[in-house]
Amino acid sequence: MPELPEVETVRRGLAPVMEGQVIARAEVNRPDLRWPFPDNMAARLTGARVVRLRRRSKYILADLDRGETLLIHLGMSGRMLISGDPLGRFVHDHPAPEKHDHVVFHMRNGARITFNDARRFGAMDLMRTNTADAHPLLAAIGPEPLGNAFSESHLVAALRGRNMPIKSALLDQKIVAGLGNIYVCETLYRGRVHPARKAGRIAAGRIAGLVPIIRQVLTEAIEAGGSSLRDFRQADGELGYFQHTFDVYGREGGACRRDGCSGTVRRIVQSGRSSFYCAACQR
Repeated sequence: MPELPEVETVRRGLAPVMEGQVIARAEVNRPDLRWPFPDNMAARLTGARVVRLRRRSKYILADLDRGETLLIHLGMSGRMLISGDPLGRFVHDHPAPEKHDHVVFHMRNGARITFNDARRFGAMDLMRTNTADAHPLLAAIGPEPLGNAFSESHLVAALRGRNMPIKSALLDQKIVAGLGNIYVCETLYRGRVHPARKAGRIAAGRIAGLVPIIRQVLTEAIEAGGSSLRDFRQADGELGYFQHTFDVYGREGGACRRDGCSGTVRRIVQSGRSSFYCAACQR
């Protein structure tokens, strides 16, 4: 499932052709994805101007001039693909419709944005912009890791006394927004923290030290266009490249890349997810 860097990469790709632009026609080709689409979604979107595109955790939010906000979740395999971009940033002509093109935005400027989702685990919803933060999918989400609200003191306080593994704690969206399996594994490797360590038993200084590492890992991933493992594509259809720099994720049996460490990368399963770590330098 796309994590924060992948969703932010897609948002940045969509912004030049959607922000300030009118949806000339919205085409909705099925009644649902993971959940039913909102009533009259095509009509409510057609003719609306996209005032702003923003991201909250792993969701893209399009604020419309009608006082509503479109929520988009990519799910496991969802793609937002641009064609016919009048700004000249994308060279793709409009492709022929495909089986899994479930929602299509025909923009007045000539661009077309297609939401293609083969597995149909994605989702869209419409909500009032002024109460968007209270939406059931957004209400309990913690601070954005690249924002000012995510600080050393916040993370230390949030993990104090926690009996859950640090890996599980950092995946908890109520503690910090947008982190997923890949970037937590990479963060804990850089912080030299074993993924199975109980969060509440890790010294406050070590917990605080994870905050700048989280920001660094996410920033590097965004600059690389995210990580493409299976289905993820950027808005222009290109792959992300951060997967080529993974230190531990997916590298079971490989040598540790830290200078002076002779350890190997191991894999354990935590809550049904693979955790990758160096057996020698993560304690």
